[in-house]
Amino acid sequence: MPARPCRPLLLAAGLFVASVTAAAAGQGAPASTAASSATTLCARVWTGKEAAIEHQLATASVVTMEAVPIGVTKPQRGTFAPGGPASRFAWKALPPSRRNGFSESYKAEIAAYHLDRLLGLGMVPPVVERTIDGKVGAAVYWIENTTGWNKDKPAQGPEPEWSKQVSRMKLFDQLIANIDRNQGNLLYDRDWHLFLIDHSRAFTSRTTTDGISAINTVDRGLWTKMDALTADDLSRALGAWLSTAEQQALLKRRDRMRETIEKLVKQKGASRVFLD
Repeated sequence: MPARPCRPLLLAAGLFVASVTAAAAGQGAPASTAASSATTLCARVWTGKEAAIEHQLATASVVTMEAVPIGVTKPQRGTFAPGGPASRFAWKALPPSRRNGFSESYKAEIAAYHLDRLLGLGMVPPVVERTIDGKVGAAVYWIENTTGWNKDKPAQGPEPEWSKQVSRMKLFDQLIANIDRNQGNLLYDRDWHLFLIDHSRAFTSRTTTDGISAINTVDRGLWTKMDALTADDLSRALGAWLSTAEQQALLKRRDRMRETIEKLVKQKGASRVFLD
């Protein structure tokens, strides 16, 4: 289930102005350059450049840092000097702790990215651990030229791919116990790629999926990969960021998801549940 590639399409001059809702993770603000005939529809430009972007996020000199006054975690936004594959990043210095009744950790941001890569999802931007001004946190690739979700007028991309992406989002959120998916951390581009950001409250040791958007359809390709996950897979990919208890809880949630999907198939039939 490889992520859908960017389409080689361009926008006509003056047709696109990046309208963005700044997200809880500080993502989504448009680049300073004006839209033109060279503005690409696709914002998922990190595919195939992950190693270079991770290196830049971890080591490149930061030119400026500024507060992002939106979102409960109060992230900052950093800017790199021109020339690298990344222009900006969101900075989240959230040591593992409990805040406002929620367990939060910058490590969960990194785990979400590595799990995304393990599953071939392509919806979570690159994230690395970094120390800035003596604080350890997550440096998250800033996705340029995206639009924030509007709950009063939800986005509706071309089918059937849009429904598959929504299904992938729900499957992913249930697997990682992401209780904080909201319009502030959903972004999409003009090529109708859906992006998932802000996972600092995910990956707790809870084994239920209560309070997380329910599964109603299933992207078969992604579920096949999730269903095949083993403890060894998680240890290799996520062991640096998640405790053993958190990894075990993920597998227990996956097992609950399997039970839910089996019930859906019995009730509705496989053809109405699985999106091939």
